[in-house]
Amino acid sequence: MTNPTNTPVQKTPIAVPIGMAVITAIAIATAFWGAGFFGGTETSDVAGGALSADATPLAPASSAFRIWSGIYVGLILYTLWQFFPAARASQRQRALRPLALASIVLNSVWLWVTQLDLLLLSVIVIAVLLAVLAWIMILLDRHKASGPVELVLNDGVFGLYTGWVLAATFANLWAVLAESGVEQMTEVNFAIGGVIVVAAVSIIASILNHGRIAPALAVAWALAWIAIGRTEGQFESEPLWWAAAASACAVILVPAALTVRNLRARMATRKGERQKPEPQPA
Repeated sequence: MTNPTNTPVQKTPIAVPIGMAVITAIAIATAFWGAGFFGGTETSDVAGGALSADATPLAPASSAFRIWSGIYVGLILYTLWQFFPAARASQRQRALRPLALASIVLNSVWLWVTQLDLLLLSVIVIAVLLAVLAWIMILLDRHKASGPVELVLNDGVFGLYTGWVLAATFANLWAVLAESGVEQMTEVNFAIGGVIVVAAVSIIASILNHGRIAPALAVAWALAWIAIGRTEGQFESEPLWWAAAASACAVILVPAALTVRNLRARMATRKGERQKPEPQPA
């Protein structure tokens, strides 16, 4: 395979995807451990239930965490795709791999520290993870996908990952502050403000990354399950339900509108190029 300058493209050594596969396998095993298998404690039960669905008014209902199944399947497929010649020769993948690997490792580290009840450290770890994922989003904007497979396994998978971790970072911080005795973290009115902030950050990110839909879908999923979680239990609240539900809709509508606008602009540009008059011979 050659590039336009006829300079041979250097393929990533096969040892790199092998190493990624091993680390991803360990991370998936850690995820099962964090879900209560292999002798681990389910995340919702660590630190006396500080991270459970009923710990704070900003905690999503437990079913929200099913999104991890999709994210983990996506990360596995992304890792397996690294063995293919197209991925090993891709400049985009060469830039993405270290960050992708860092995000996988940091997620495992977060599970380890929560298993050890180190809640304050868990906030630091998830904040670093969010920063790495944000960097990935910037990188994906700089290097466009070469085809649908790369679009799904890069932009789709890491977009969902980023959006979920954005919402989870706020929930994690809320839980740690509540566990530390900050009473405002258990107040419904304060949680409404938190929901609005989560939505605002997501919307701003959507504008900055030109309407990426995958991160917004994950944030909206989290907000929807926060709304569902507030229909019963200790923090049942109709105002918070409405705030979370409305925020979930706003988070989706903004990037959707941007995507439609971008598609129309591209179509107009292509139409204009086709309608340009042919140059007349001298």
